[in-house]
Amino acid sequence: MSKIITIRNTVVTFLKENVQTADVTVIRVEKSGDTWKTVSEVYEDDSFLKSMNLPPKKIRLFYAVTVDSDLEVISFSRLSTYDDTESENN
Repeated sequence: MSKIITIRNTVVTFLKENVQTADVTVIRVEKSGDTWKTVSEVYEDDSFLKSMNLPPKKIRLFYAVTVDSDLEVISFSRLSTYDDTESENN
């Protein structure tokens, strides 16, 4: 199996286990030295609506996940925004 597919699968598994979602799509994978930087699109229940006991609605969020060469997730964070044109400029 291709290394990039292995990285994608690692990121999807990690996010499904650590973020309350079943819907994860890796939209960017980039190798940087010995690490892999990824961005994933995740659909989660809107926490505000949930707290108000209103019908759930899915919202789209983006997460940055960095994986090392041993397939260990070494960092992850939710992004406030993601501009997909950034990848077109590289």
